[in-house]
Amino acid sequence: MIQIEHLSKSFKTADGTVEALKDITLTVPDGEIFGIIGMSGAGKSTLVRCINMLERPTEGRVIIDGCDISALPAKQLREIRRSITMIFQGFNLLMQRNCLKNVCFPMELAGIPAREAEARAKELLELVGLGDKLKAYPAQLSGGQQQRVAIARALATHPRILLCDEATSALDPQSTQSILALIRDIHDKLGLTVIVITHQMSVVEQICTQVAILDNGAVAEVGPVSEVFASPSSQAAKRLVYPEGYDQPIASPGEHLIRIVFNGADSAKTPLIAHMAMHENIAASIVSASTRSIGGKTYGNMLLGIPGGAEELRRAMDYLGGTPDIIVEEVKPDEH
Repeated sequence: MIQIEHLSKSFKTADGTVEALKDITLTVPDGEIFGIIGMSGAGKSTLVRCINMLERPTEGRVIIDGCDISALPAKQLREIRRSITMIFQGFNLLMQRNCLKNVCFPMELAGIPAREAEARAKELLELVGLGDKLKAYPAQLSGGQQQRVAIARALATHPRILLCDEATSALDPQSTQSILALIRDIHDKLGLTVIVITHQMSVVEQICTQVAILDNGAVAEVGPVSEVFASPSSQAAKRLVYPEGYDQPIASPGEHLIRIVFNGADSAKTPLIAHMAMHENIAASIVSASTRSIGGKTYGNMLLGIPGGAEELRRAMDYLGGTPDIIVEEVKPDEH
């Protein structure tokens, strides 16, 4: 288990002190794929570098399996770091080494005999689908293949925790899907705890079970991915989940606004609006809609304009509210 307790990090600059992280408290259970997401400058990369002590926190603690690693001396910290590995946006491969030698590199630093290291490296390159690229150099590989080598290298020292810092940001969509599938597969096979740092909600929704939203160096919201996506409560989460403008719906004259929240509902596949028009003679308009499939279930919301007065509003809410697994609420002008 990873416990981050009241962690803050500040940097001294010529213009004064910059607070990059402010009183961060998070718990990541063992075996979780945990997402940390935020806009650029939110503090995501600083936080992940504090988790493995590449950056020392100004205040607070990082506790891993009961050990406060923020209090460890350098030698013990180096030992702990072998179980906490990291992959980066830029791959960080050694260009003068082939794939096999890149994967061997951390084992060389750990003093593992060459024959044992090569056997382990070959096994890992097979695991990531590059068993035929042992002698290839990074410049001969695509971006997705380079990231696969980086993942193999990160697994070389039998880590328990894998930190992914914007690991798919430099990749094309097809390679992104491939790397995300690989990370999930490795997680399932090896039982790793994975922390995914990203600014892409699509990454979180595909592989994470829990997510923390960072905003201006602080935790704005944290919870199961399905709950945060279905009903984001913080403004930071709403901006990420609904970038097209969750907070700016405008009702036409003579309309009431209602929001339908799909919370893992199969009903999202039912033509609710068409059925309401047929059964209640209420022709609702779609003001905005954003739904996603997570784990085979539908999450998100739809904003509807309901024509008429209070009676039509009541009938629409009663009709829609009788549908399983959705929440219906009126949206007042000052609640948009």
